[in-house]
Amino acid sequence: MRGLLLVLSLHGSPGGRTADGWLSTDKVKHFLTSAFVQSLGYGSLRGLGASHGAALAGATVTTAAVGVGKEVYDARTGGDPSVRDLAWDAAGAGAASLLLARTAR
Repeated sequence: MRGLLLVLSLHGSPGGRTADGWLSTDKVKHFLTSAFVQSLGYGSLRGLGASHGAALAGATVTTAAVGVGKEVYDARTGGDPSVRDLAWDAAGAGAASLLLARTAR
């Protein structure tokens, strides 16, 4: 995990095209969207009868797929794909997971 954080902190903007700071309204949107997708995925899976652990794992996979999919879409459509966006996606999913881990089972 420390290695991943080091790589993320040293990663510059893709191709030097734009300034991709760690703090911006875009990063807040990534955080909140991922937290929402994580929570929605968890709730949906629990509603379908999945166990707590299975629902949390399934929601995490879904949230990661949405985040990576967004960056792939950006790369293919002339947008600015960003590892920092993915870091904020992971932070949002992680924050939601911490809250969900404390929910009544």
